Amino acid sequence: QVQLVESGGGLVQVGGSLRLSCVASGRTTSNYVMAWFRQAPGKEREFVAAITWNGGPTTYADSVKGRFAISRDNAKNTVYLQMNSLKPEDTAVYYCAAARTITQAMNIKGPYYWGQGTQVTVSS
Repeated sequence: QVQLVESGGGLVQVGGSLRLSCVASGRTTSNYVMAWFRQAPGKEREFVAAITWNGGPTTYADSVKGRFAISRDNAKNTVYLQMNSLKPEDTAVYYCAAARTITQAMNIKGPYYWGQGTQVTVSS
């Protein structure tokens, strides 16, 4: 069993930056693909970014390419999401997830484990 705990959310102005963290406990997540999803009010949860187990290839949703960066530190069992140039449409609850493959990590039904989420609010 893996427990995922997100932190780093908050209120930020348009154009600002935030760095989300997701700490895993329980079994190691070093063999998992780690991903971030988000869910805005009244909308379905959507894929944001994913990173392979060795910190190699990364994948991003088109809406965040060039603004967000996902990274991981396996020694700390932590995955990060650096969010820059934030927009009001980035407002959502952000969830950390662990999956076995990139394909699973990009599909809302794919991840084996989910965190509880952290709220990000971008004000204009």
